[in-house]
Amino acid sequence: MFGLFRPSSPLSGGLLWKRPWRMSSPQKLRHRLRLRAVDSVVATVDAALTRQGLVTKNVERWKNEMPTEAEMLPKDKYTMFDRKERRYRKGVHKLPKWTRVSQRLNPPGF
Repeated sequence: MFGLFRPSSPLSGGLLWKRPWRMSSPQKLRHRLRLRAVDSVVATVDAALTRQGLVTKNVERWKNEMPTEAEMLPKDKYTMFDRKERRYRKGVHKLPKWTRVSQRLNPPGF
């Protein structure tokens, strides 16, 4: 396969989807803003339910289990646990639909 009809690099096993191995500063900023937006929605819903004298199990569970953006360590904000990775962590931006899925909880010690 030499000469004129040589296979191109993607066909011979090169990178087809180029995902950087770390998040850029603007990506991190937008990620923090999304986390804060979720926190504000949870706080607003909780305040509205409290004013009406109602308690929702899901909202209470979120408040008790999930840390807020300010409480999260940078390691937990920008990376997630993955048992297939070498050091058990990979960038959160490599998760499909990472802007829609909550990755706030990771196993302790990793």
